[in-house]
Amino acid sequence: MNTPQDILRALGLNEAALQGGTLAACSPIDGARLAQVAEHSVAQAHAAITRARQASQAWRLVPAPRRGELVRLFGDTLRRHKQDLGRLVSLEAGKILAEGEGEVQEMIDICDFALGLSRQLYGLTIASERPGHRMMETWHPLGVVGVISAFNFPVAVWSWNTALALVCGNAVVWKPSEKTPLTALACQALFAQAVQQFGDAPPGLLEVLIGGRQVGEALVDSHDVALVSATGSTRMGRQVGPRVAQRFGRVLLELGGNNAIIVAPSADLDMAARGIVFGAIGTAGQRCTTTRRLIVHESVGDDLLARLHAAYASARIGNPLDAGTLVGPLIDRAAFDAMQQALQAAREQGGRVTGGERVLDDAYPDAWYVRPAIVEMPGQTDVVCHETFAPILYVMRYGSFEQALSMHNGVPQGLSSAIFTNDLREAEAFLSAAGSDCGIANVNIGTSGAEIGGAFGGEKETGGGRESGSDAWKNYMRRATNTINYSRELPLAQGIKFGD
Repeated sequence: MNTPQDILRALGLNEAALQGGTLAACSPIDGARLAQVAEHSVAQAHAAITRARQASQAWRLVPAPRRGELVRLFGDTLRRHKQDLGRLVSLEAGKILAEGEGEVQEMIDICDFALGLSRQLYGLTIASERPGHRMMETWHPLGVVGVISAFNFPVAVWSWNTALALVCGNAVVWKPSEKTPLTALACQALFAQAVQQFGDAPPGLLEVLIGGRQVGEALVDSHDVALVSATGSTRMGRQVGPRVAQRFGRVLLELGGNNAIIVAPSADLDMAARGIVFGAIGTAGQRCTTTRRLIVHESVGDDLLARLHAAYASARIGNPLDAGTLVGPLIDRAAFDAMQQALQAAREQGGRVTGGERVLDDAYPDAWYVRPAIVEMPGQTDVVCHETFAPILYVMRYGSFEQALSMHNGVPQGLSSAIFTNDLREAEAFLSAAGSDCGIANVNIGTSGAEIGGAFGGEKETGGGRESGSDAWKNYMRRATNTINYSRELPLAQGIKFGD
Protein backbone atom coordinates (compact mmCIF):
# COMPACT_ATOMS: atom_id res chain seq x y z
CA MET A 1 0.00 0.00 0.00
CA ASN A 2 2.27 2.74 -1.30
CA THR A 3 0.19 5.25 -3.26
CA PRO A 4 -2.05 7.95 -1.77
CA GLN A 5 -4.98 6.40 -3.60
CA ASP A 6 -4.34 3.06 -1.87
CA ILE A 7 -4.38 4.82 1.51
CA LEU A 8 -7.57 6.73 0.75
CA ARG A 9 -9.31 3.52 -0.33
CA ALA A 10 -8.14 1.70 2.80
CA LEU A 11 -9.65 4.49 4.92
CA GLY A 12 -13.03 4.09 3.24
CA LEU A 13 -12.97 7.11 0.94
CA ASN A 14 -14.61 6.90 -2.47
CA GLU A 15 -11.98 7.84 -5.01
CA ALA A 16 -14.61 9.10 -7.47
CA ALA A 17 -15.90 11.53 -4.85
CA LEU A 18 -12.43 13.02 -4.50
CA GLN A 19 -12.25 14.26 -8.06
CA GLY A 20 -13.85 17.16 -9.85
CA GLY A 21 -14.31 19.44 -6.85
CA THR A 22 -13.16 23.02 -6.43
CA LEU A 23 -10.68 22.53 -3.57
CA ALA A 24 -7.29 21.04 -4.41
CA ALA A 25 -5.80 18.86 -1.67
CA CYS A 26 -2.04 19.00 -2.16
CA SER A 27 0.85 17.42 -0.30
CA PRO A 28 3.47 19.76 1.17
CA ILE A 29 5.97 16.94 0.65
CA ASP A 30 6.30 17.59 -3.07
CA GLY A 31 3.35 19.79 -4.04
CA ALA A 32 1.55 16.89 -5.72
CA ARG A 33 -2.24 17.07 -5.95
CA LEU A 34 -3.79 14.27 -3.91
CA ALA A 35 -7.43 14.99 -4.72
CA GLN A 36 -9.88 17.64 -5.85
CA VAL A 37 -12.68 17.75 -3.29
CA ALA A 38 -16.09 19.39 -3.36
CA GLU A 39 -16.71 22.40 -1.14
CA HIS A 40 -19.91 23.03 0.79
CA SER A 41 -22.05 26.04 0.10
CA VAL A 42 -23.40 28.22 2.91
CA ALA A 43 -26.83 26.66 2.36
CA GLN A 44 -25.32 23.17 2.71
CA ALA A 45 -23.56 24.27 5.89
CA HIS A 46 -26.85 25.42 7.40
CA ALA A 47 -28.47 22.12 6.39
CA ALA A 48 -25.66 20.19 8.08
CA ILE A 49 -26.08 22.23 11.26
CA THR A 50 -29.82 21.49 11.21
CA ARG A 51 -29.14 17.76 10.87
CA ALA A 52 -26.71 17.95 13.78
CA ARG A 53 -29.28 19.83 15.87
CA GLN A 54 -31.84 17.10 15.24
CA ALA A 55 -29.29 14.42 16.05
CA SER A 56 -28.36 16.12 19.33
CA GLN A 57 -31.98 16.10 20.48
CA ALA A 58 -32.08 12.32 20.16
CA TRP A 59 -28.50 11.70 21.35
CA ARG A 60 -28.99 13.61 24.61
CA LEU A 61 -31.57 11.01 25.68
CA VAL A 62 -29.13 8.12 25.26
CA PRO A 63 -27.48 7.16 28.59
CA ALA A 64 -23.94 8.49 28.82
CA PRO A 65 -22.31 5.03 29.24
CA ARG A 66 -24.06 3.97 26.05
CA ARG A 67 -22.73 7.07 24.33
CA GLY A 68 -19.31 6.04 25.56
CA GLU A 69 -19.72 2.73 23.74
CA LEU A 70 -19.83 4.56 20.40
CA VAL A 71 -16.61 6.38 21.26
CA ARG A 72 -15.04 3.06 22.26
CA LEU A 73 -15.95 1.58 18.88
CA PHE A 74 -14.47 4.61 17.15
CA GLY A 75 -11.26 4.15 19.12
CA ASP A 76 -11.10 0.51 18.04
CA THR A 77 -11.65 1.56 14.43
CA LEU A 78 -8.75 4.00 14.76
CA ARG A 79 -6.56 1.22 16.14
CA ARG A 80 -7.21 -0.86 13.05
CA HIS A 81 -6.42 2.05 10.75
CA LYS A 82 -3.67 3.77 12.74
CA GLN A 83 -0.95 3.21 10.15
CA ASP A 84 -3.08 4.31 7.19
CA LEU A 85 -4.48 7.42 8.87
CA GLY A 86 -1.07 8.32 10.27
CA ARG A 87 0.41 8.08 6.80
CA LEU A 88 -2.35 10.28 5.40
CA VAL A 89 -1.55 12.87 8.09
CA SER A 90 2.06 12.78 6.90
CA LEU A 91 1.03 13.10 3.27
CA GLU A 92 -1.34 15.99 3.80
CA ALA A 93 0.31 17.90 6.67
CA GLY A 94 3.98 17.05 6.00
CA LYS A 95 4.72 15.43 9.36
CA ILE A 96 7.25 12.65 9.70
CA LEU A 97 5.62 9.22 9.98
CA ALA A 98 6.31 8.88 13.69
CA GLU A 99 4.47 12.13 14.35
CA GLY A 100 1.63 11.22 11.99
CA GLU A 101 1.02 7.93 13.76
CA GLY A 102 1.57 9.64 17.11
CA GLU A 103 -1.25 12.01 16.32
CA VAL A 104 -3.58 9.07 15.64
CA GLN A 105 -2.46 7.55 18.93
CA GLU A 106 -3.64 10.75 20.63
CA MET A 107 -7.03 10.12 19.06
CA ILE A 108 -7.08 6.58 20.43
CA ASP A 109 -6.02 7.82 23.86
CA ILE A 110 -8.76 10.45 24.05
CA CYS A 111 -11.34 7.84 23.06
CA ASP A 112 -10.16 5.69 25.98
CA PHE A 113 -10.33 8.72 28.28
CA ALA A 114 -13.82 9.64 27.07
CA LEU A 115 -15.06 6.09 27.53
CA GLY A 116 -14.15 6.19 31.21
CA LEU A 117 -15.53 9.71 31.48
CA SER A 118 -18.92 8.52 30.24
CA ARG A 119 -19.47 6.97 33.67
CA GLN A 120 -18.02 9.94 35.58
CA LEU A 121 -20.04 13.01 34.57
CA TYR A 122 -20.40 13.89 38.22
CA GLY A 123 -22.33 16.72 39.83
CA LEU A 124 -22.10 17.93 43.42
CA THR A 125 -24.48 17.43 46.30
CA ILE A 126 -24.68 20.77 48.10
CA ALA A 127 -25.66 21.41 51.71
CA SER A 128 -28.91 23.41 51.88
CA GLU A 129 -29.57 25.96 54.59
CA ARG A 130 -33.27 25.03 54.54
CA PRO A 131 -34.50 22.02 56.50
CA GLY A 132 -36.01 19.23 54.46
CA HIS A 133 -34.26 20.37 51.29
CA ARG A 134 -31.57 18.90 49.10
CA MET A 135 -29.43 20.85 46.64
CA MET A 136 -27.40 19.38 43.82
CA GLU A 137 -25.94 20.27 40.46
CA THR A 138 -26.63 18.35 37.28
CA TRP A 139 -24.89 18.52 33.92
CA HIS A 140 -26.69 18.40 30.58
CA PRO A 141 -25.64 18.41 26.92
CA LEU A 142 -25.28 21.73 25.11
CA GLY A 143 -26.64 20.53 21.76
CA VAL A 144 -24.35 21.18 18.79
CA VAL A 145 -20.60 21.72 19.14
CA GLY A 146 -18.77 23.36 16.25
CA VAL A 147 -15.10 22.51 15.79
CA ILE A 148 -12.73 24.57 13.65
CA SER A 149 -9.33 22.90 13.38
CA ALA A 150 -5.93 23.90 12.00
CA PHE A 151 -3.65 22.15 9.50
CA ASN A 152 -0.83 21.33 11.90
CA PHE A 153 -2.82 18.84 13.97
CA PRO A 154 -5.47 17.93 11.43
CA VAL A 155 -7.09 15.09 13.39
CA ALA A 156 -5.94 15.02 17.03
CA VAL A 157 -7.39 18.35 18.17
CA TRP A 158 -10.70 17.53 16.49
CA SER A 159 -10.79 14.23 18.37
CA TRP A 160 -10.10 15.94 21.72
CA ASN A 161 -13.26 17.94 21.20
CA THR A 162 -15.37 15.29 19.53
CA ALA A 163 -14.77 12.37 21.87
CA LEU A 164 -15.73 14.49 24.88
CA ALA A 165 -18.60 16.24 23.12
CA LEU A 166 -20.13 12.90 22.13
CA VAL A 167 -20.03 11.30 25.55
CA CYS A 168 -21.46 14.53 26.95
CA GLY A 169 -24.46 14.09 24.64
CA ASN A 170 -23.73 16.55 21.84
CA ALA A 171 -23.53 16.38 18.06
CA VAL A 172 -20.49 17.81 16.27
CA VAL A 173 -20.07 19.93 13.14
CA TRP A 174 -16.44 20.05 12.02
CA LYS A 175 -14.86 22.60 9.71
CA PRO A 176 -11.28 21.45 9.07
CA SER A 177 -8.52 23.57 7.56
CA GLU A 178 -8.77 23.97 3.80
CA LYS A 179 -5.17 22.73 3.73
CA THR A 180 -6.06 19.31 5.18
CA PRO A 181 -9.53 18.23 3.99
CA LEU A 182 -8.67 14.60 3.27
CA THR A 183 -7.80 13.67 6.84
CA ALA A 184 -11.16 15.11 7.93
CA LEU A 185 -13.06 13.13 5.31
CA ALA A 186 -11.14 10.01 6.33
CA CYS A 187 -12.11 10.53 9.98
CA GLN A 188 -15.73 10.97 8.95
CA ALA A 189 -15.58 7.68 7.02
CA LEU A 190 -14.00 5.85 9.98
CA PHE A 191 -16.56 7.32 12.36
CA ALA A 192 -19.30 6.08 10.03
CA GLN A 193 -17.89 2.57 10.40
CA ALA A 194 -18.14 2.86 14.19
CA VAL A 195 -21.71 4.19 13.91
CA GLN A 196 -22.69 1.26 11.72
CA GLN A 197 -21.30 -1.16 14.28
CA PHE A 198 -23.00 0.76 17.12
CA GLY A 199 -26.34 0.32 15.44
CA ASP A 200 -28.73 3.03 16.64
CA ALA A 201 -26.95 6.40 16.59
CA PRO A 202 -29.02 9.20 15.04
CA PRO A 203 -27.94 10.44 11.60
CA GLY A 204 -26.13 13.76 11.62
CA LEU A 205 -24.14 13.09 14.77
CA LEU A 206 -20.94 14.13 12.95
CA GLU A 207 -21.09 16.56 10.06
CA VAL A 208 -17.99 17.70 8.16
CA LEU A 209 -17.95 21.01 6.29
CA ILE A 210 -15.33 21.49 3.59
CA GLY A 211 -14.74 25.05 2.50
CA GLY A 212 -13.30 28.43 3.25
CA ARG A 213 -14.19 31.53 5.19
CA GLN A 214 -17.89 31.68 4.28
CA VAL A 215 -18.52 28.16 5.53
CA GLY A 216 -16.64 28.93 8.74
CA GLU A 217 -18.68 32.08 9.25
CA ALA A 218 -21.90 30.12 8.83
CA LEU A 219 -20.79 27.83 11.66
CA VAL A 220 -19.62 30.68 13.88
CA ASP A 221 -22.78 32.75 13.41
CA SER A 222 -25.36 29.97 13.74
CA HIS A 223 -27.58 30.22 16.83
CA ASP A 224 -27.98 26.44 16.63
CA VAL A 225 -24.28 25.95 17.47
CA ALA A 226 -24.00 26.22 21.24
CA LEU A 227 -20.20 26.06 21.46
CA VAL A 228 -17.55 26.92 18.89
CA SER A 229 -14.16 25.38 19.63
CA ALA A 230 -11.63 27.07 17.35
CA THR A 231 -7.93 26.30 17.01
CA GLY A 232 -5.71 28.61 15.00
CA SER A 233 -4.00 31.97 15.00
CA THR A 234 -4.63 34.82 17.40
CA ARG A 235 -5.90 36.80 14.41
CA MET A 236 -8.53 34.15 13.78
CA GLY A 237 -9.52 34.11 17.45
CA ARG A 238 -10.04 37.86 17.46
CA GLN A 239 -12.63 37.37 14.75
CA VAL A 240 -14.33 34.23 16.05
CA GLY A 241 -14.57 35.21 19.71
CA PRO A 242 -16.56 38.46 19.34
CA ARG A 243 -18.87 36.99 16.70
CA VAL A 244 -19.86 34.08 18.91
CA ALA A 245 -20.12 36.36 21.96
CA GLN A 246 -22.42 38.71 20.04
CA ARG A 247 -25.04 35.96 19.89
CA PHE A 248 -24.24 34.86 23.47
CA GLY A 249 -22.80 31.56 22.34
CA ARG A 250 -19.93 29.78 24.04
CA VAL A 251 -16.43 29.81 22.66
CA LEU A 252 -13.33 27.71 23.35
CA LEU A 253 -10.22 29.26 21.83
CA GLU A 254 -6.84 27.59 21.34
CA LEU A 255 -4.70 30.23 19.69
CA GLY A 256 -1.06 31.24 19.36
CA GLY A 257 1.84 30.11 21.47
CA ASN A 258 5.28 31.70 21.86
CA ASN A 259 6.73 29.12 24.17
CA ALA A 260 9.96 29.48 26.10
CA ILE A 261 12.39 27.23 27.91
CA ILE A 262 14.55 28.60 30.72
CA VAL A 263 17.84 26.74 31.19
CA ALA A 264 19.32 27.35 34.63
CA PRO A 265 22.96 26.96 35.74
CA SER A 266 22.18 23.66 37.48
CA ALA A 267 20.44 22.09 34.47
CA ASP A 268 21.41 18.77 32.92
CA LEU A 269 22.52 20.20 29.59
CA ASP A 270 22.30 16.92 27.68
CA MET A 271 18.68 16.55 28.76
CA ALA A 272 17.94 20.21 28.08
CA ALA A 273 19.44 20.02 24.59
CA ARG A 274 17.27 17.03 23.67
CA GLY A 275 14.14 18.73 24.94
CA ILE A 276 14.95 21.96 23.12
CA VAL A 277 15.73 20.30 19.80
CA PHE A 278 12.53 18.26 19.74
CA GLY A 279 10.48 21.25 20.83
CA ALA A 280 12.05 23.62 18.31
CA ILE A 281 12.30 21.53 15.13
CA GLY A 282 9.60 18.86 15.58
CA THR A 283 6.83 19.21 12.98
CA ALA A 284 9.15 21.75 11.30
CA GLY A 285 8.32 24.25 14.03
CA GLN A 286 4.61 24.12 13.20
CA ARG A 287 3.20 23.16 16.59
CA CYS A 288 1.35 25.53 18.86
CA THR A 289 3.65 24.19 21.60
CA THR A 290 6.86 24.59 19.57
CA THR A 291 9.80 25.97 21.55
CA ARG A 292 10.36 29.42 20.05
CA ARG A 293 12.40 31.14 22.79
CA LEU A 294 15.40 29.87 24.74
CA ILE A 295 16.34 31.85 27.85
CA VAL A 296 19.66 30.44 29.02
CA HIS A 297 21.84 31.46 31.94
CA GLU A 298 24.97 33.27 30.82
CA SER A 299 27.21 30.76 32.63
CA VAL A 300 26.05 27.81 30.50
CA GLY A 301 24.97 29.59 27.31
CA ASP A 302 28.05 28.86 25.21
CA ASP A 303 28.11 25.19 26.17
CA LEU A 304 24.41 24.70 25.44
CA LEU A 305 24.59 26.56 22.12
CA ALA A 306 27.46 24.38 20.97
CA ARG A 307 25.35 21.29 21.69
CA LEU A 308 22.37 22.77 19.87
CA HIS A 309 24.36 23.71 16.78
CA ALA A 310 25.77 20.18 16.62
CA ALA A 311 22.32 18.64 16.99
CA TYR A 312 20.83 20.93 14.34
CA ALA A 313 23.64 20.07 11.92
CA SER A 314 22.93 16.36 12.29
CA ALA A 315 19.12 16.59 12.02
CA ARG A 316 18.06 15.08 8.72
CA ILE A 317 15.79 17.28 6.60
CA GLY A 318 13.79 15.58 3.88
CA ASN A 319 10.77 13.61 2.78
CA PRO A 320 8.82 12.86 5.97
CA LEU A 321 7.87 9.43 4.62
CA ASP A 322 11.54 8.35 4.58
CA ALA A 323 13.03 6.59 7.58
CA GLY A 324 15.45 8.75 9.51
CA THR A 325 13.93 12.10 8.54
CA LEU A 326 13.44 14.44 11.49
CA VAL A 327 12.37 17.64 9.73
CA GLY A 328 9.76 17.66 6.99
CA PRO A 329 8.49 20.59 4.93
CA LEU A 330 6.66 23.76 5.84
CA ILE A 331 3.02 23.61 4.87
CA ASP A 332 3.30 26.07 1.96
CA ARG A 333 5.09 29.06 0.46
CA ALA A 334 3.24 31.52 2.70
CA ALA A 335 4.81 29.82 5.73
CA PHE A 336 8.25 30.04 4.11
CA ASP A 337 7.80 33.73 3.29
CA ALA A 338 6.70 34.48 6.86
CA MET A 339 9.80 32.71 8.17
CA GLN A 340 12.10 34.73 5.90
CA GLN A 341 10.44 37.99 6.92
CA ALA A 342 10.91 37.13 10.59
CA LEU A 343 14.58 36.26 10.09
CA GLN A 344 15.18 39.51 8.25
CA ALA A 345 13.51 41.44 11.06
CA ALA A 346 15.65 39.56 13.58
CA ARG A 347 18.81 40.59 11.73
CA GLU A 348 17.66 44.20 11.68
CA GLN A 349 17.05 44.01 15.45
CA GLY A 350 20.57 42.78 16.16
CA GLY A 351 20.14 39.02 15.81
CA ARG A 352 22.77 36.60 14.56
CA VAL A 353 21.09 33.98 12.36
CA THR A 354 22.35 30.47 11.72
CA GLY A 355 20.27 28.44 9.25
CA GLY A 356 16.80 29.34 8.03
CA GLU A 357 17.49 29.00 4.31
CA ARG A 358 15.48 26.95 1.84
CA VAL A 359 16.87 23.50 1.05
CA LEU A 360 16.06 20.60 -1.30
CA ASP A 361 14.48 22.96 -3.82
CA ASP A 362 16.16 21.08 -6.69
CA ALA A 363 14.56 17.80 -5.65
CA TYR A 364 11.26 19.38 -4.55
CA PRO A 365 10.71 22.61 -6.51
CA ASP A 366 7.06 22.77 -5.46
CA ALA A 367 7.69 22.17 -1.75
CA TRP A 368 9.17 24.33 1.00
CA TYR A 369 11.88 22.66 3.04
CA VAL A 370 14.02 24.84 5.30
CA ARG A 371 16.99 24.46 7.57
CA PRO A 372 15.85 25.14 11.17
CA ALA A 373 17.22 28.44 12.41
CA ILE A 374 18.97 29.40 15.64
CA VAL A 375 18.93 33.15 16.19
CA GLU A 376 21.04 34.68 18.96
CA MET A 377 19.32 37.88 20.04
CA PRO A 378 20.62 40.79 22.16
CA GLY A 379 17.29 40.85 24.01
CA GLN A 380 13.60 40.14 23.67
CA THR A 381 12.86 42.46 20.76
CA ASP A 382 9.62 42.91 18.84
CA VAL A 383 10.18 40.01 16.47
CA VAL A 384 10.77 37.66 19.40
CA CYS A 385 7.43 38.64 20.92
CA HIS A 386 5.62 37.69 17.71
CA GLU A 387 4.91 34.02 16.96
CA THR A 388 6.19 32.88 13.58
CA PHE A 389 4.93 29.40 12.68
CA ALA A 390 8.28 28.02 11.55
CA PRO A 391 11.44 26.43 13.05
CA ILE A 392 13.02 29.58 14.48
CA LEU A 393 14.61 29.38 17.93
CA TYR A 394 15.44 32.77 19.46
CA VAL A 395 18.22 32.53 22.06
CA MET A 396 18.68 35.08 24.83
CA ARG A 397 20.92 35.15 27.92
CA TYR A 398 20.02 36.03 31.49
CA GLY A 399 21.82 36.73 34.74
CA SER A 400 19.25 36.38 37.54
CA PHE A 401 16.26 34.08 37.87
CA GLU A 402 13.99 37.11 38.27
CA GLN A 403 15.25 38.46 34.95
CA ALA A 404 14.61 35.11 33.24
CA LEU A 405 11.08 34.92 34.58
CA SER A 406 10.36 38.48 33.49
CA MET A 407 11.53 37.69 29.96
CA HIS A 408 9.60 34.46 29.95
CA ASN A 409 6.30 36.14 30.83
CA GLY A 410 6.97 39.25 28.75
CA VAL A 411 5.14 38.14 25.61
CA PRO A 412 1.43 38.35 24.71
CA GLN A 413 0.99 34.56 24.43
CA GLY A 414 0.75 32.08 27.28
CA LEU A 415 0.45 28.47 26.16
CA SER A 416 3.38 26.22 27.12
CA SER A 417 6.53 26.76 29.15
CA ALA A 418 9.39 24.86 30.72
CA ILE A 419 12.43 25.19 32.92
CA PHE A 420 15.44 22.89 33.07
CA THR A 421 16.91 23.10 36.56
CA ASN A 422 18.03 20.91 39.44
CA ASP A 423 17.40 23.72 41.92
CA LEU A 424 14.24 22.86 43.86
CA ARG A 425 13.57 26.48 44.72
CA GLU A 426 13.72 27.57 41.09
CA ALA A 427 11.48 24.71 40.01
CA GLU A 428 8.84 25.47 42.63
CA ALA A 429 9.01 29.21 41.96
CA PHE A 430 8.49 28.56 38.25
CA LEU A 431 5.32 26.56 39.02
CA SER A 432 4.01 29.01 41.61
CA ALA A 433 1.42 31.76 41.22
CA ALA A 434 4.29 34.21 40.71
CA GLY A 435 6.01 31.97 38.15
CA SER A 436 5.09 30.94 34.61
CA ASP A 437 1.91 32.61 33.38
CA CYS A 438 1.17 29.83 30.89
CA GLY A 439 -1.51 27.17 30.87
CA ILE A 440 1.20 24.49 30.69
CA ALA A 441 4.30 24.73 32.89
CA ASN A 442 6.90 21.94 32.92
CA VAL A 443 10.09 21.13 34.81
CA ASN A 444 12.91 19.20 33.12
CA ILE A 445 10.78 18.40 30.09
CA GLY A 446 10.21 20.49 26.98
CA THR A 447 7.24 22.54 25.83
CA SER A 448 5.90 20.00 23.31
CA GLY A 449 4.31 16.61 23.79
CA ALA A 450 1.39 17.22 26.16
CA GLU A 451 -0.54 14.16 27.31
CA ILE A 452 -4.31 13.92 26.91
CA GLY A 453 -4.87 13.38 30.64
CA GLY A 454 -4.22 17.03 31.46
CA ALA A 455 -6.27 19.99 30.32
CA PHE A 456 -4.64 21.57 27.26
CA GLY A 457 -4.71 25.31 26.68
CA GLY A 458 -3.25 28.64 27.63
CA GLU A 459 -3.75 32.17 28.86
CA LYS A 460 -3.55 35.72 27.51
CA GLU A 461 -3.65 35.78 23.70
CA THR A 462 -3.69 31.99 23.63
CA GLY A 463 -7.39 32.35 24.35
CA GLY A 464 -8.01 30.78 27.74
CA GLY A 465 -9.62 27.60 26.41
CA ARG A 466 -9.07 24.11 27.82
CA GLU A 467 -9.45 20.89 25.85
CA SER A 468 -8.75 17.20 26.34
CA GLY A 469 -8.25 15.91 29.90
CA SER A 470 -8.93 16.88 33.51
CA ASP A 471 -12.36 18.56 33.79
CA ALA A 472 -12.35 20.04 30.27
CA TRP A 473 -15.55 18.02 29.69
CA LYS A 474 -17.48 20.75 31.50
CA ASN A 475 -16.99 23.00 28.45
CA TYR A 476 -19.34 20.73 26.52
CA MET A 477 -22.17 20.70 29.05
CA ARG A 478 -24.46 23.15 30.78
CA ARG A 479 -24.78 23.18 34.56
CA ALA A 480 -28.09 23.28 36.41
CA THR A 481 -28.48 23.84 40.15
CA ASN A 482 -31.44 21.88 41.52
CA THR A 483 -33.24 22.22 44.87
CA ILE A 484 -35.68 19.56 46.01
CA ASN A 485 -38.06 20.21 48.91
CA TYR A 486 -39.06 16.94 50.51
CA SER A 487 -40.57 18.60 53.60
CA ARG A 488 -44.14 19.77 54.17
CA GLU A 489 -43.06 23.40 54.66
CA LEU A 490 -41.86 26.12 52.31
CA PRO A 491 -39.04 27.95 54.09
CA LEU A 492 -37.31 30.67 52.08
CA ALA A 493 -33.61 31.12 51.71
CA GLN A 494 -31.75 33.63 53.90
CA GLY A 495 -34.49 33.17 56.52
CA ILE A 496 -36.83 35.55 54.67
CA LYS A 497 -40.42 35.78 55.99
CA PHE A 498 -42.86 36.73 53.25
CA GLY A 499 -46.57 37.33 53.80
CA ASP A 500 -46.74 36.01 57.39
